[in-house]
Amino acid sequence: MGFFTDTSVCIGCKACEVACKEWNSVPEDGLEFTGMSYDNTQGLSADTWRHVAFIEQNRRVAAGAPVDDRTGDGTGDGAGGGTATAEVPDGSGGDEGLRWLMASDVCKHCTHAACLDVCPTGSLFRTEFGTVVVQEDICNGCGYCIPACPYGVIDQRKGDGRAWKCTMCYDRLGAGQEPACAKACPTDSIQYGPLDELRERAAARVEQLHEHGVSDARLYGENPDDGVGGDGAFFLLLDEPEVYGLPPDPVVTTRDLPSMWKHAGVAALTMLGGIAAVYAANGRQGGRR
Repeated sequence: MGFFTDTSVCIGCKACEVACKEWNSVPEDGLEFTGMSYDNTQGLSADTWRHVAFIEQNRRVAAGAPVDDRTGDGTGDGAGGGTATAEVPDGSGGDEGLRWLMASDVCKHCTHAACLDVCPTGSLFRTEFGTVVVQEDICNGCGYCIPACPYGVIDQRKGDGRAWKCTMCYDRLGAGQEPACAKACPTDSIQYGPLDELRERAAARVEQLHEHGVSDARLYGENPDDGVGGDGAFFLLLDEPEVYGLPPDPVVTTRDLPSMWKHAGVAALTMLGGIAAVYAANGRQGGRR
C-alpha cells in the first residue's frame, strides 16, 4: 500500500498537515514567521510529518491566453496552482506570469529503506502494508537513521531525542481506514491504495496532462528499478525534482554496506594472520636460543 500525490491538483490548503497532526498528536510548529511565502513549516521534521510546499515561479505566459484561476494552466484540468503557466519564447509577445507549485511532501516509505538497515534496536520496522514505521518506545535516540535517509525525512524531536516520522497512520490502516491526510484532502491530490493500482492511475494522469500541453508533468519515485527500489509514496511533479527540494537520483545509502563489511572482514583476517605469523616467527627464534 502507498501514497500517490498528484501535485497538479494541490491547492495548498494544508488540510493534510492539520489532519496528520490531529490524528497522530504531533506537536505544534510553524508559529514563527519564516519569510518563505505562505510556507510556515519549511520542511519535514519530527514535528511535521506532512509538509505542503509553496514554490513561486516567474514564467513567460502567452499573451491573452485564458487562465483558470483554480488550475493555473489555462486548460481547466488541474495542472499547477496560482496564475498562468503556458510558456512562450522571449520576444514573442508574452508577459511575465507567476506560477505557484504546491506539493504535499511526506516520508517516501522506501522499498529498500536505509533507515531499517542502520537501526540497532529494531525500532524501525516494515509493516504488513509495506510501510516503514518508527516504534518510539523502542527508539534509543542514537540518530543513525537520520543521515541514512536519502530524502532527509527522519528527524529527532527537541527535548525528546527520539526519531519521529510519518507512519502512514498505521493504526488507521489496521482498522481498514485510509490515512488521515488522504481522508482530509479536498481535491484528491493525496491518494491511498495498492501501489500497482496507484502507478497505473498516475501514468494515465501524466498522459492526460501531456495531451493538454503540460509537457513538464512527470512521475517521481514510482519506478521499482530506481536507487531505492521505488517509493511507497510517489509524486506527480510539474517541474524538476530539485525545484521541490527532492534529490534527482536518490539511492539507498547503505547499498555498499555488504561489500564494506566484506572488505573489513578480509582486512581483519589479514591482520590476524600477520600477527600470528609474527608470534610464530618469534617462537621459532626463541627455540633456537
